[in-house]
Amino acid sequence: MKLPRRKFLHLAAGAAVLPAVARIARAEGYPSRPVRLIVGFAPGGATDIMGRLMGQWLSERLDQPFLIENRAGAGSNVGTEVVVHASPDGHTLLVATVVNAINATLYDKLNFNFVRDIAPVGGIHRESFVMVVNPSLPANTVSEFIAYAKTNRGKVNMASGGVGSGNHLSGELFKMMTGTDLVHVPYRGAGPALIDLLGGQVQVLFATMSSSIGYVRDGRLRALAVTSATPSSVLPDVPTVAESVPGYEASFWSGIGAPKNTPAEIVDKLNKEINAGLADPKMKTRFADLGSTGLPGSPADFGRLIAEETEKLGKVVKFCGARVE
Repeated sequence: MKLPRRKFLHLAAGAAVLPAVARIARAEGYPSRPVRLIVGFAPGGATDIMGRLMGQWLSERLDQPFLIENRAGAGSNVGTEVVVHASPDGHTLLVATVVNAINATLYDKLNFNFVRDIAPVGGIHRESFVMVVNPSLPANTVSEFIAYAKTNRGKVNMASGGVGSGNHLSGELFKMMTGTDLVHVPYRGAGPALIDLLGGQVQVLFATMSSSIGYVRDGRLRALAVTSATPSSVLPDVPTVAESVPGYEASFWSGIGAPKNTPAEIVDKLNKEINAGLADPKMKTRFADLGSTGLPGSPADFGRLIAEETEKLGKVVKFCGARVE
């Protein structure tokens, strides 16, 4: 049967509109139930803190709970794999970090490819590390610490949130550039590492600003330096590592990722709300109090950061020889 031209055009136009209507409806109906926000580390570290701040914001904006689920293990790979294999409907998300970029080279065998299998949604924050020591350590400056470590070779324990974590590689970079022999003591997350640093079981940690600044301010930890190229406005009296070790610089970042094939309209909706949170004055103040800054941008912007950091940090991993089977 041959349709009249006018009727055919009406039907064709209607068919073209249907996918767009479906996309709009899918975005408007999201989220339809509580969202799992997977953190690949134990509670108390920077990833956990930032994940909870953004989770609370998204819960308020999208009228569904964004529930933090700590899935520590294998340097965040356990939590990442949960998201990789989750349904791509936006109801299981990952708090992605610089550690994911490191792991791409650190691990010989992974059951996923982070760049391929996780869709970038948006950045959350970026911050420097702080070189903090237990106050019992007889060193008040980076130079004094280097001298003490060289005099006590193999006796200074350097904690980290795990092999290949951001604070581990920051410490390894310090070791390489200063010739110090620090004993690496990896933990299942930065939170437990901080607890043992406070207790004196370890002597030094390259901690994220957000997880350690409270302890620095109340005198329970001593900040020797920040790892950024310039001093921090939050700790203006604390020098940079580079002032004693020229050329040294390291930072930590986090953001939100989703399983690949998550609909673009859901990714865009999440990205819009994340950026709204980062622009909120109260959120900005909270981030500043924690010594970090927001990392706004599009999903493509966050994807570029992931790709660039994966390449750069892969070279550092190869240089220091860190490997995990």
